[in-house]
Amino acid sequence: MNALDLKSRTVVVTGGARGLGYAVAQRALESGAAVSLWDVDAARLDSSRQALSQIGKVSSVVVELTDEASVQDATAATVTAHGAIDALVNSAGITGGNAPTWELTVDAWRRVIDVNLTGSFLTCRAVVPHMLAQGRGRIVNIASVAGKEGNPNASHYSASKAGLIGLTKSLGKELAEKNICVNAVTPAAAKTEIFASMSPQHIDYMLSKIPMKRFLMPEEAAALITWLCTDDCSFSTGAVFDLSGGRATY
Repeated sequence: MNALDLKSRTVVVTGGARGLGYAVAQRALESGAAVSLWDVDAARLDSSRQALSQIGKVSSVVVELTDEASVQDATAATVTAHGAIDALVNSAGITGGNAPTWELTVDAWRRVIDVNLTGSFLTCRAVVPHMLAQGRGRIVNIASVAGKEGNPNASHYSASKAGLIGLTKSLGKELAEKNICVNAVTPAAAKTEIFASMSPQHIDYMLSKIPMKRFLMPEEAAALITWLCTDDCSFSTGAVFDLSGGRATY
């Protein structure tokens, strides 16, 4: 494993109790960072915090990312606990199930957009002022190759991730002169617990599109995402980094 330098840095990971978020938190801790896990699942959050505390300093906050007040409270609690927020990784996300667009319920559409896109907007809106005040920061948004190409029977998910790419590019330009780099990664499917909300047919479809003929490993995603949180990532902002095993065509 290559060494990454996050010593004396604090990294917030949303959705950090499981999946890619947990893998990122682990790699950040192994790189010397303190980590704040934000998640809506209180029980899983507590067990993940206890496990990761064996590696380094970890705090946790139960937060509903679609609620502005909850996000603001989580931000304040994290700054109080750690003194700063040096990097924000927006990893929390849901798939919302699979169906043709005309069969999706309005509630399913809105929930996916709210969690995957509005939630990331709210965290950025809360955290960026702290980064501006300290004169540095890194933001990494976990989008998806579906946001580039659109997956059938997942228009709500695809649209939310395309929106997250747009948010990344806009915010990156806004902060380009502030020593705050904002980037996105676009993974192909990683075999995590999120698969439980997908149909077997949709999982097979995703695998068939990956030239490497396998799913992404969480630790592979964590390596790139954690690097994007370091000072070594200094001249990339508003960029989209591919993690699709060769699927992406641009």
